[in-house]
Amino acid sequence: MAKRIRTRKQKLLRVFAVLALLGMLAAAIPFGINLYMIAYAKPYILTPAEAAELDTLDCALVLGAKVHANGNPSHMLEDRLIFGIDLYQNGAVPKLLLSGDHGTKGYNEVGGMKAYAEKKDIPEDDLFMDHAGFSTYDSLYRARDVFAVKRLVVVTQEYHLYRAVYIARKLGLDAYGVASDPREYANEWFYNMTRESLARCKAFAMCIYKPAPIYLGEVIPIQGSGKATNDGLSA
Repeated sequence: MAKRIRTRKQKLLRVFAVLALLGMLAAAIPFGINLYMIAYAKPYILTPAEAAELDTLDCALVLGAKVHANGNPSHMLEDRLIFGIDLYQNGAVPKLLLSGDHGTKGYNEVGGMKAYAEKKDIPEDDLFMDHAGFSTYDSLYRARDVFAVKRLVVVTQEYHLYRAVYIARKLGLDAYGVASDPREYANEWFYNMTRESLARCKAFAMCIYKPAPIYLGEVIPIQGSGKATNDGLSA
């Protein structure tokens, strides 16, 4: 009887050991993906001054974020716009590609982004709107296939920039990044970092299979006029 009990305990211990090992592996894989993605993208993340020294950039891609009900950009989006506009005004890029969510009439990230840029005297010809930038992956895929971008600077906050640059380069773009972090986002930091860790794992898989985005459509070359994107969803 005692021997039978010992055998059961040993089996249970082996089961728990296997489960613990599987749990450790499950935690290690996302952690490893995050470290790999950061290390891969880090050499391509530049200061604005370093980005200005790059030759023949097609544009700066400003990635969308929340806009308020009145159309004004959130703090995070405003900072992305400020840095993107500075790159344009300093001659680092000839065009701005504003990519965000305009999937419904009631919510228009790119319209708010364009209105902000126009207030800074950016010519309409040099402002392109990607109305179907529903995700970072979609924005970069469409930058390549819809807007015929080959070489660009991506502008967003640093925590997000590693994933954006990684995706861009895995899609064959000659991509660099400029981080837009002039202020603290204390209330959003934990949420953003938790969400970003999971998003990097998803991006890692998507860059293997390279699915098409939700929308594609006719080509609107970034070398032309941004007025061609004024009619809404480019798909």
